[in-house]
Amino acid sequence: MANDAISVAAEGTNEVVDRIVKLTRIHVHYTITLPEGAPRDKVDRALNTHVAKCPTAASLKGAVKVTWSAEVTEG
Repeated sequence: MANDAISVAAEGTNEVVDRIVKLTRIHVHYTITLPEGAPRDKVDRALNTHVAKCPTAASLKGAVKVTWSAEVTEG
């Protein structure tokens, strides 16, 4: 895949918790352009396990809710 075939945008939400501003949520959005004939099922499987296998999400587990979305197209 080309370097520009995958992009990601992340947005964090801060909230006041017990009078302290804390990062409480992170939403990650992937934009992926697959080459023609690429195995879409492998991409879907990787995306569906991404939070469970992401080192950052694992480090934040219990403190910050991590969600994701993806737009996958074939080019």
